[in-house]
Amino acid sequence: MALSRVCWARAALWGSAVPPGLYVVRRLQFVRSGLTWGAPRSSKLHLSPKADVKSLISYVVTKTKVINGKYHRFLGRHFPRFYVLYTIFMKGLQMLWADAKKARRIKTNMWKHNIKFHQLPYREMEHLRQKALCRAMLLTPYLPSVLLRHRLKTHTTVIHQLDKALAKLGVGQLTAQEVKSACYLRGLNSTHIAEERCRTWLGEWLQISCSLKETELSLLLHNVVLLSINYVGSRR
Repeated sequence: MALSRVCWARAALWGSAVPPGLYVVRRLQFVRSGLTWGAPRSSKLHLSPKADVKSLISYVVTKTKVINGKYHRFLGRHFPRFYVLYTIFMKGLQMLWADAKKARRIKTNMWKHNIKFHQLPYREMEHLRQKALCRAMLLTPYLPSVLLRHRLKTHTTVIHQLDKALAKLGVGQLTAQEVKSACYLRGLNSTHIAEERCRTWLGEWLQISCSLKETELSLLLHNVVLLSINYVGSRR
């Protein structure tokens, strides 16, 4: 009875006599239609956040490439000399970043599997040897004799470990650039020497180096004098 009175009161206020039953039916239809209309809206609001992030990243990368291309063309057109230096610098920076990432990966693998430096393959050891040799090559005569001997011993130890890894790999597996670099590291100026002669010289070096014991590593220094400095092909 109370509900019917409320309905009749609302109908009187609206100015039309609507039966209470018809009002309830229309109210239910309005609620149902609202539910049906609201479903598509909710589906549009709930988008995948991963898809949004991926699309945003791809958009930023595309725009960055376009801007970078325009910047390169502008430099090449208006500042050609600076553009050459800029290109060399950026390539060197990319190579340095790639070397740092590779060195970090090698060191992480060494730490995970408890691998020592002398147990690495030749190419991984060769990649890490620059840092080791930079610490070892501070051989100025102004250093104290104790520190100088330590630096020299560290240098010969690194070279000997590289020789063992290279003998295990085989000189024939090296590329031409790797052969030149290996000869240069051992004191031979291989700039004007043919590749085959460099391979022959490197084989002779490994034959002597791998026959030495750890207590005989000082002979590697004599090896530098006998095989590298006095080599006929390097005197140019």
